[in-house]
Amino acid sequence: MMTTTARVGVRISREVPPVRLTELARQAEQAGLDEVWVVEDCFYAGGVATAATVLAATGTIPVGVGVLPAVARNPAIAAMELATLAALHPGRLIAGIGHGVPAWMRQIGAYPASPLTALEETLTAIRRLLAGERVSVAGRYVRLDEVELDYPPSVVPPVLAGVRGPKSLAVSGAAADGTVLAEPAAPEYVRAARAAINAPGPHTVVTYNWLALDEDAGRARDRVRKTLAACLKPSTAAHLRPLPFGAELLALVDEGVGTDELAKRLRPEWIDHLTVSGDLARCAARVRDLHEAGSDSVVLLPLPDEPEEDGIAAAGAIAAELR
Repeated sequence: MMTTTARVGVRISREVPPVRLTELARQAEQAGLDEVWVVEDCFYAGGVATAATVLAATGTIPVGVGVLPAVARNPAIAAMELATLAALHPGRLIAGIGHGVPAWMRQIGAYPASPLTALEETLTAIRRLLAGERVSVAGRYVRLDEVELDYPPSVVPPVLAGVRGPKSLAVSGAAADGTVLAEPAAPEYVRAARAAINAPGPHTVVTYNWLALDEDAGRARDRVRKTLAACLKPSTAAHLRPLPFGAELLALVDEGVGTDELAKRLRPEWIDHLTVSGDLARCAARVRDLHEAGSDSVVLLPLPDEPEEDGIAAAGAIAAELR
């Protein structure tokens, strides 16, 4: 059953120049969306600065950061930044923290020998600091000596882990308030992720999926086909294994045929299952499927080669259809 907390949001693409953030964030709020998410990917725009800009430009919509690399900042400094945003905009910040893309983390000299340990230590320290605790810890990656925030937020923001595989999902269940599941997050993967998370208490799940709203189903598939293919890599195997066609699709991905060839070979039913695409009724039904599978928030991703404002408007139309 869909929960009463089910939400629909939109993510502003990393390719959007920072000077356009304000207008797009306001459009998302005016469209009636429940959340707007921003990105920190190397080397586009900083997630904390981006979130601050979006929070200041809007009035009520919650803003998610998806996600900050755990090893790119000292957790005390990260907690200070998040606490400042949470204090200035109570109840509107959602903080996402993940491993970081290995290639990028190696590029900046920050990739840890044990990403799981680094993530768990970072999540735990940041959550404790945001809760107003005085923290001393001598971990493998996090070392704090009597650190306490002078301005802990009155409304503590949830800290979510942006992770993929079973071991990382288990860390999220143990050390985070929720989990961000990257695209493509089909219902089967959401259910499998929920089982792997195995949180002892309430745990929010946010899912990302590509959006192509179009009255012509074939045209919708063509619009989203290449973007979907680009994110189907061996690293997304955890997303694909639970699918009824997972083995066949994984075998195709493992061939390493390249994005263009993979896009050509994606079957229509695969695209339909792995995206929110098609006409308004079908897109709304797909979002309902994700909510019923265990996603508390379905965050829709405008296609990177199309106008961002069109994607935000489409997401708003789907949110309105669901109400």
